Amino acid sequence: METSELIGKVRKIEIKTRGLSSNIFAGQYHTAFKGRGMAFSEVREYQYGDEPRDIDWNVTARMNKPYSKVFEEERELTVMLMVDVSDSLNFGTQVMMKREMVTEIAATLAFAAIENNDKVGLLFFSDRIEKFIPPKKGRKHILHLIRELLDFQPESNSTDITVPLEYITGAVKKRCTAFLLSDFIDPHDYMNALTIANRKHDIVAIRVYDRRMEELPDVGLMKLYDSESGQEMFVDTSSVKVRSAHKKWFDDNTARLQDYLTRSCVDYVSVRTDQDYVKAVMRQKEKRN
Repeated sequence: METSELIGKVRKIEIKTRGLSSNIFAGQYHTAFKGRGMAFSEVREYQYGDEPRDIDWNVTARMNKPYSKVFEEERELTVMLMVDVSDSLNFGTQVMMKREMVTEIAATLAFAAIENNDKVGLLFFSDRIEKFIPPKKGRKHILHLIRELLDFQPESNSTDITVPLEYITGAVKKRCTAFLLSDFIDPHDYMNALTIANRKHDIVAIRVYDRRMEELPDVGLMKLYDSESGQEMFVDTSSVKVRSAHKKWFDDNTARLQDYLTRSCVDYVSVRTDQDYVKAVMRQKEKRN
């Protein structure tokens, strides 16, 4: 992308998403996405009712009596944006591409975070970690993230959601609120990685999908291309059997995703490319309040 074109797109998305973030999250962002972030404060003698997991076993061994760690709620959040950059995101038949919507949602969340003086980091993934930008504060940093969101070119086309979940569990030491933005078209079993990541961090899954992922149109013979595998095939969309099989694939993938998220206790937002993502995020915010 040419530099002048990129600057223009960055400015355009800043104007749109910064206004949205102010309207959506004004004074309520922390209430919506505060999560369970707690910072260590001190060690004191064990008191009846303390959580066993809060016992400091090292101090307990030294003092020969039980001591508990005391935590206080963090006033600042660290926000991580885990963004799927696999090739399946380069698809859209209604209003915008999936990748464009993911970029707008990520930018909106980033501006909402800095308005609350929070740090924001960015992690691009496919079936590998494509790029990690550590959390920082400030408008200059957010504009850098938006430039990356608009212009980043991944090395791989495929998807493995286990990869970013394992990375954030191991590499990001401080508890954070992590938004996982993807279409969740992934054959891998990422249930265990999701559960472990959500124990350490506060994971929020945001699925972006297109109407034609959900339902094929009846337009006769259609050439389809799988951008992740490179396979091409002709499909007769006038066949009820074909359209039903496609619908079943989408429904099965959705059910699997919802099962993973429910069992992992992960919050979930699903938004279609022709829908208002602001309303979807607001609905999730209301659930968490």
